[in-house]
Amino acid sequence: MSGSEEHYSGSCLCGEVAYDIEGPLRPVVGCHCVQCRKTSGHFVAATQGFWDRLSFSKYAGLSWYRSSDTAARGFCKTCGSSLFWRRHGNEMVSICAGTLDGPTGLEMSCHIHEATAGDYYTLDDGLPQVDQSELANFVPEK
Repeated sequence: MSGSEEHYSGSCLCGEVAYDIEGPLRPVVGCHCVQCRKTSGHFVAATQGFWDRLSFSKYAGLSWYRSSDTAARGFCKTCGSSLFWRRHGNEMVSICAGTLDGPTGLEMSCHIHEATAGDYYTLDDGLPQVDQSELANFVPEK
């Protein structure tokens, strides 16, 4: 499939949140900011799609946490799975790649916020470490 014909589904660990999103999706980005490390226990590997193309078949467990003045994190209040990150009012939603049902065909493209990565691991996978402002180059076309 190509363009907006791409379809992905995903869920939390317990199944109380199940979603579908029509693509295309951005390549996966590894975020090493403190908030992502604390919410995931390591770092977040997330893709991104259009908010208006995300739908839910189950959402009883879905809750949103306002993690900053500019963004909120979606998670399952039953099992604790980290699912989404969204800047307030933005047309895009970041989706934790591990919650997608596979195979996805997605690939990891880069890392952001490497300066705040945990001291117990190294980023030696050869992927570029980019400034967050450069992520605009990775946004899919609608």
